Amino acid sequence: MKSIQPFKEKKDTAILLIHCPDRQGILATVTEFLNRNHGNIIYLDQHVDHQETVFYMRVEWELDGFLIPREKIGEYFDTLIALPMQMTWKLYFSEEIPRMALFVSQMPHCLFDILSRYTAGEWDVEIPLIISNHKLLEPVAKRFEIPFHYFPVNRENKAEQEARELELLKEHRINFIVLARYMQILSQDFVAHYPNRIINIHHSFLPAFAGAKPYHAAHERGVKIIGATSHYVTSDLDAGPIIEQDVTRCSHVDTVENLIRKGRDLEKIVLSQAVYKHLQRKILVFRNRTVVFN
Repeated sequence: MKSIQPFKEKKDTAILLIHCPDRQGILATVTEFLNRNHGNIIYLDQHVDHQETVFYMRVEWELDGFLIPREKIGEYFDTLIALPMQMTWKLYFSEEIPRMALFVSQMPHCLFDILSRYTAGEWDVEIPLIISNHKLLEPVAKRFEIPFHYFPVNRENKAEQEARELELLKEHRINFIVLARYMQILSQDFVAHYPNRIINIHHSFLPAFAGAKPYHAAHERGVKIIGATSHYVTSDLDAGPIIEQDVTRCSHVDTVENLIRKGRDLEKIVLSQAVYKHLQRKILVFRNRTVVFN
């Protein structure tokens, strides 16, 4: 089942994500650079963290008529703007379609949600493969005509299997990874290959209700709010920069099954929102926090 690409006009644009020490004139300097080179700005958002004295910015402009060749934009910007202003920056082009790998285990709800959005043409993304430590979801991959790769993982073979996975990801030129309820902890070495490019989802009970049955524990305590959190994966388990969160209310009338259903609905929505924002290049990571532009 291939992705449907609905007809829509897509402009050829470039996107800059910037952060640097705050000072007067940053916004004017960047926009002047673009305007002077005939760049028509179609999106601009900026934020100043006054406590940390850090300036953040996302700007997108049309490349049609832009005087600097796309292969030279980064070089010109770095020399003329970024170095003098001590900027950390990333440059993206809208025509470069990201390649996403999905990691799954046995729970299908996030996988189905992502694949339905993909096949409906909601996202500009390619999904060359699905990787799993169980075979249970292989029929789902076949249904959507995406190659499925089975890597059973245990303590003895973890390093070897992750090395094989990394080789496969490199072979398929994967840009980022989504853990769609992948119930296996990635090693520090694996995560280091994809810094701020592995997106995870989990319930928001941590650390209060850790373990295999968090909804059962939450039900016993009579919680009134449950939630889900999506974040980038770091070597510190479940403590990476948060991208998206949401909550829903519950009460004494909710059974454990109701809590699980509500929780999984949240997980699907929150994970998909996080993936979409990543695809839109609207997330800037600074230390262990994110700036998520509108």
